[in-house]
Amino acid sequence: MSFRHTIRRRVNFAETDLAGIAHFSNFFRWMEETEHSFYRSLGLTVHSVDQTIEDGRTGWPRLKASAEYRLPLYFEEEFEVELLVAEMRSKAIRYDLRFWKNPDDPAKTKLAARGELVVVAVRPDAQTREIHATAIPNLFRERITPAPPELLTSTSTIPP
Repeated sequence: MSFRHTIRRRVNFAETDLAGIAHFSNFFRWMEETEHSFYRSLGLTVHSVDQTIEDGRTGWPRLKASAEYRLPLYFEEEFEVELLVAEMRSKAIRYDLRFWKNPDDPAKTKLAARGELVVVAVRPDAQTREIHATAIPNLFRERITPAPPELLTSTSTIPP
């Protein structure tokens, strides 16, 4: 069972504003990229192309997406995005995401931003195609678990 996942990124030119600072909207893309990488690391996916609506494909729309910015990320700067499973309910998962500057140097590592995603499992009705919340599939429940509370409250450095 897994509760933590990280990806390493570099701020690309197209992701910056005129001052060379990462545009705020990219943090939401990076949160989603990290979430999808987390699923892939567990042999899961957010979208099965071999399933049809009639097969009962599960989707994961966002109920909530938020970010709090503390320090800028600049063009060419490497950073790490850390995902922690904050809460898992019957139909929804809440993720806590952290953006770390200088992830290779513990003495200089700083929190650049925090984010939160709340995703809900949904399935479309085969007849009407209306989407309805559904129980999180067992395949996901068997591989994902909430993080220990002490990791969720820590904001000083990247956990091991």
